[in-house]
Amino acid sequence: MIAIQHLTMRLPAAGHEVTILEDITLDIPEKQMVAIVGPSGSGKSTLLGLVAGLDRPTSGSIRLDGIDITTLSENAMARWRREKIGYIFQSFHLIPTLTAAENVAVPLELTGDSSARSTAESLLRSVGLVERLDHYPVQLSGGEQQRVAIARAFACRPPILLADEPTGNLDSATGHQVIDLLTGLHRDFGTTLVLVTHDQDLARLAERVIALRDGRVESDSAISG
Repeated sequence: MIAIQHLTMRLPAAGHEVTILEDITLDIPEKQMVAIVGPSGSGKSTLLGLVAGLDRPTSGSIRLDGIDITTLSENAMARWRREKIGYIFQSFHLIPTLTAAENVAVPLELTGDSSARSTAESLLRSVGLVERLDHYPVQLSGGEQQRVAIARAFACRPPILLADEPTGNLDSATGHQVIDLLTGLHRDFGTTLVLVTHDQDLARLAERVIALRDGRVESDSAISG
């Protein structure tokens, strides 16, 4: 499902290059739940953004379903992302001028789905927000905004869900609700779920934990039980 080969990311800074990721090679099979952990600055979010095609690496390849996304044009990557990838941001990234239902409907409308509104309402109902359909992001709590973001990310039923610190801005109780939602999607739909997290409760639920340090893979462990 996800095959990463010799991935390196360097960025210019103050007249020289800074290495963010160095020679990362990983294979993540379909339907696996993987937690990516490590200290701040270890390259976790950069790696997730590269897998989503939000950035391009300095070198190396990322193959999703056999397609090397690093070779795709911007338009082709946008189409591929729409079909294959749901991305959940720590800071939600909801459109402030759209209601909850309208935010969730956006990716469906981009595919020309004539039932976008009704599907969005159904998705929001499934995440417990049926009373918040016509509320704007500013009228929602952090936990409610994250649930809207999850519904939007899953609107087109992508086979891959990527989540960057999905519980990072939430209190413990709300974070556990979000964890339940994500693990439920993984379990019920066979979604490949890759999470960047500092949340040990969330990491313990994964089938595999990949630890990064200084831009390299420090450990890659299967979790039993």
